[in-house]
Amino acid sequence: MKTTVTPSLKNIAVMTGGGDAPGLNAVIRAVVITALNYGWQCYGIRDSYDGLLAPARYPNGGLIHLTREAVRGITHLGGTILGTTNKGNPFEYPMPGSDGQLQLKDRSDELIAAFKQHQLDVLVAIGGDGALSIAHTLSQKGLAVMGVPKTIDNDLAPTAVTFGFDTAVSFATECIDRLHATGHAHSRIMVVEVMGRHAGWIALHAGVAGTADAILIPEIPYDLNRVVAKIKARRQEGHHFSLAVVAEGARPTAGTVSMVERPGGVKRLGGIGQKVAEELQALTGQDARAVVLGHLLRGGTPTAFDRLISLRFGAAAVRGLAAGHRNVMVALDSPGVRYVPLAEATKQIKLVPLDSDLIQTARELGICLGD
Repeated sequence: MKTTVTPSLKNIAVMTGGGDAPGLNAVIRAVVITALNYGWQCYGIRDSYDGLLAPARYPNGGLIHLTREAVRGITHLGGTILGTTNKGNPFEYPMPGSDGQLQLKDRSDELIAAFKQHQLDVLVAIGGDGALSIAHTLSQKGLAVMGVPKTIDNDLAPTAVTFGFDTAVSFATECIDRLHATGHAHSRIMVVEVMGRHAGWIALHAGVAGTADAILIPEIPYDLNRVVAKIKARRQEGHHFSLAVVAEGARPTAGTVSMVERPGGVKRLGGIGQKVAEELQALTGQDARAVVLGHLLRGGTPTAFDRLISLRFGAAAVRGLAAGHRNVMVALDSPGVRYVPLAEATKQIKLVPLDSDLIQTARELGICLGD
């Protein structure tokens, strides 16, 4: 299919930034095939922006010419054929200083110059709030940008859903199902930690779908005594195992989020699942085990739903460019899509509404939310 060509646009650059998510390759494929229908060429930037800022790292160059053959058969693949990083912010790019220590340097002007050097007319930025915030700042410096929302956390406010979320929830639910069986066999408390720094969408959806006994999310600070009461009530009813799903950003009412120290003394969010398991064991006298799903939620084959959303987003991104949209993000607004200014797209995080039907459903099913 050939469609009307926009004369001022010939070459599209595509990048994937931040954490990977199931569906990234499907977006890339849709962007490339749709662009070819307009007579445009696509080039993938390796590892977010590193392909342009550090091309010497790549023996075959930091740009990949994305032909139809290059994207054949990638819709079902997890990860991203372009690679990604969460440490490639061109405004705070890590560079070795004179003392040998890494220093953060603003290389955004170099990046824009590289776009001009390679005659790249527009950037399709596929990422979450961090990557899209960077893309927005680049657009303010004159780079033409089209954003595509990506995060398994589903916490970008302007879009009804982000690709990768359904796959993460489906896998987490499968794990919860398996842990029910082993918890029952050993009469244990099983604590399942899932991703969700600021928003508890994964924990809530997977926990309800997997019939968890307790779900702890960042939006509802928890009192662990409430969970203990739930566990004891189950034991009195003859159920000698319990399962709790905990988002990594959950925190107690009188405390803060759990942090762990990484090599080099850097503290990062983590450890809440183990902490809750240890405290529940101490308070109930029952054996408790923690399972951290972590990056398992990011990998693997995207579900049919995520493939469809990804393909729709990719095609809509190019369609929007053809219509003259710039510096916007594609957003799902069922049954169609809309284009949201990047400034609006990254303004706030989408949290779980406390009056939502799913929260109400969880309560009515007897699931303890820690409050």
